[in-house]
Order: sequence, then structure tokens, then C-alpha cells
Amino acid sequence: MTPGVVAVRPDASLVEAARLMRSQDIGDVVVADGQEVVGVLTDRDITIRAVADGIDPSTVSARSVCTPDPVTVAPGDPVTQAAALMRAHAVRRLPVVEDGLPVGMVSLGDLAADRDPGSALADISRATPDPEPGADPRDLL
Repeated sequence: MTPGVVAVRPDASLVEAARLMRSQDIGDVVVADGQEVVGVLTDRDITIRAVADGIDPSTVSARSVCTPDPVTVAPGDPVTQAAALMRAHAVRRLPVVEDGLPVGMVSLGDLAADRDPGSALADISRATPDPEPGADPRDLL
């Protein structure tokens, strides 16, 4: 699991969510209404469900394009259960929820790193992200 959760309110615009994803270097956020997880919003959701249809992302809420009522796991659930849920529901990420509060996220990359640390997916998941466009590559050294 990747500890910590980045969340947005259901009424947050897709622009707000995308900027948060960029600043945190992540591809998904939990959509939470108070202490309740109501959805998961991915960069792909924003692209496919809004931008590709010509919808202005500054006028669309996270709730309207997120995957609602996501399947979740608890911190103590076995890795095999997370893998089975991902397979059964065809999802790449699962929020980790404890006492109703999101505490982390499990991704396919997390599973690969745990179950097959030498796999290409595990290597990619552990890799340092690409620099921002225009960034000086020497700053990464």
C-alpha cells in the first residue's frame, strides 16, 4: 500500500483535481465527502470522461466523472484479497479504508512490487518520475 491519501471534495473541479495530481505526482485521488469515500478519480477518468468529450474541466465536478462507490480494502487485509478484488472488479487501484477513513491506496504496481519484485511493472512503479517539461535534468542528480 502507498500510505497517505490525497483527497478532493465531490464538488472540486476537475482542474483542481488535476493540479493536485500534478503537484503530488500521482494519477488518482480519493473523492471524499466528509469522512465517507464516495469515489476514486483518476487522470484517465478526467481525460476519457470529460476532456475527450470537449467538456470544460473547470466546470465539471470530481463526483460527476469519478468511479463511484469504489471497492475498498482494510489495512490488515491480505495482499491476495486485494489482488482478487482488483481482478474481479477490473480496477487498478483500491482505496485502503480504516474506520471509514481512507488511509492509503493499493495499486497494481504495489502488488507487483510485493509479489514479483523483479517484474517490469514493479521496476516501473519504483522508478523516479519524469521531470516536468522544461526542468533541468541536472536538478535530478
